[in-house]
Amino acid sequence: MVITALSTVQSAKSLQTAILVLGLFLCLPTLLGCGLSGNRGADLERTFDHAVIATPATSYTGVVVGTIKDLPALNAESRKYPIVLYIHGCTGIGNYAFIRALARDGYVVIAPDSMARRFRPLQCNPRTNTGGHNLFVYDFRRAEITYALHRLRQYDWVNWQELFLVGTSEGGVAAALYRGDEFRARIITQWTCVGAPLVRGIGAPPETPVLAIVQGEDPWYDPARTKGQRGDCGLFMVGRPGSRSIILNDGSGHDVFKSPDVVREILRFLEINRMG
Repeated sequence: MVITALSTVQSAKSLQTAILVLGLFLCLPTLLGCGLSGNRGADLERTFDHAVIATPATSYTGVVVGTIKDLPALNAESRKYPIVLYIHGCTGIGNYAFIRALARDGYVVIAPDSMARRFRPLQCNPRTNTGGHNLFVYDFRRAEITYALHRLRQYDWVNWQELFLVGTSEGGVAAALYRGDEFRARIITQWTCVGAPLVRGIGAPPETPVLAIVQGEDPWYDPARTKGQRGDCGLFMVGRPGSRSIILNDGSGHDVFKSPDVVREILRFLEINRMG
């Protein structure tokens, strides 16, 4: 009787263990985010899966601002397109008029959505115009650049000789610090390249031209709010041929894209740095 009872208990424990192991096995892809896309995808995957995409006019459509579902239409054109990888600011994708202007000028624009991550605390407080919270978010943003490049490998229409990086505000920090050499030129907007060692400087190869545009009286970098961030990226452009730092004083606050002259200057810089 005792042996039978012990055997029954052991069998029950073995069944519980087996159920637990099976449950963990079934949940593992969700916990690790392995290779799934859509709603079940890993955080990093979701940034590209939910990207805003803008495509130039083709034989079949005008300029389209949409999602990655619109990208296969470019295959029918049998040509290579220059690419702008656009890295948005700390509260999400905006500046749609600017994105559309890039597409009208012939660029395919890929804007990964950092806010599509399941775990995505803010690095900034837009109510107080301050940043520096959750500093690991800066690492998130650079990883989003690397991952977008990885995903672009599946498309035959990408012109890898005409790949450009544009970042604004928090995205400008990522565009400044990303150390890869894939981009023909970079544009840093609404960021000063100065401050704490974590965010200071330009990590692009010296031969990569950089255009930086910032408001001279940007409230986000007011010394009363943020220590040591008033300035401009020109401090780091010595020995960088073709690079330029523009400081605006038009009273537009943080936003540099309100000025049509800025958009024209960006388009001119991109055109100068294309293959020819």
